[in-house]
Amino acid sequence: MERRVRAPAPDTPAQDDSSISWLEMADGQPLCLRDWPLAQPHGAVLIVHGLGEHGGRYQRLAAWFNQRGHAVRSYDQRGHGRSPGRRGALRQADDLLEDLATVYNDYAASQPHPPLLLGHSMGGLVAARAVLDGRVTPPALVLSSPALRSWESPRMIALARLLSRLVPNLPLRNGLDASKLSHEAGVVAAYRNDPLRHGWITPRLADFIFHAGAACIRDAAGLAVPTLLLVADSDALVDPSGSRSFARKAAGSGQLTTRFFSTLYHELFNEAEPGRSQVLMQLADWLGRQDLAAAP
Repeated sequence: MERRVRAPAPDTPAQDDSSISWLEMADGQPLCLRDWPLAQPHGAVLIVHGLGEHGGRYQRLAAWFNQRGHAVRSYDQRGHGRSPGRRGALRQADDLLEDLATVYNDYAASQPHPPLLLGHSMGGLVAARAVLDGRVTPPALVLSSPALRSWESPRMIALARLLSRLVPNLPLRNGLDASKLSHEAGVVAAYRNDPLRHGWITPRLADFIFHAGAACIRDAAGLAVPTLLLVADSDALVDPSGSRSFARKAAGSGQLTTRFFSTLYHELFNEAEPGRSQVLMQLADWLGRQDLAAAP
């Protein structure tokens, strides 16, 4: 049974003005929750971050949602940010999915309306898989540069599967190129200097990412909630062909809206202008057509 806990934490980076609390998962793992609340919200959003980063990096996006009447929560996935545990490691292959369901249900219980779910990169993969599995049923889903397909070779994917059985939590460098996050130099510099981000991955987590991404594409026709898929066509960190395959498979569901940005890098919400404003304009337009106050 999950419960809220208090835990010590390092100083918050200057850009993160969220309210911090903690939630314990069923296996005893505490996760750091970050809230940007409103007194009388018209809606709510739960944000799921990507590999190696943390929920505090979504301060600017949270402020954008706050200005539009949405309370916002993010959380640091296990092995990330303030949440304790070996960096980039999992105890079980479905830990991130179980964690999302627990955090989502906890947040939904505190809000007048069910929260929108927004996932970026690995977080987009986790959000998509949790929705397709029926673990959570948000009123709407936003996927930003989801990690549905990797640039890694089939040989490396097979090696990750083998190592996940032999040495599942062996620490390995994740190899993410920070210079390809955004065209905005300040975003890249802040990421590199962020004491809460890390550059590690383990075979079990890599294997989860590779195989859950393929499963999301395979099952995309079963998409059952309104979904906005935002794709960076110049993404060097995840292969955007995975999003294209997902979009083709999900077309028959009638639930998917896809927007492609041909020159933008991976972190669409942190891109240089005018790219960022173009992304947010598409998000605002799509949100305006959703009834997020309705029960799922």
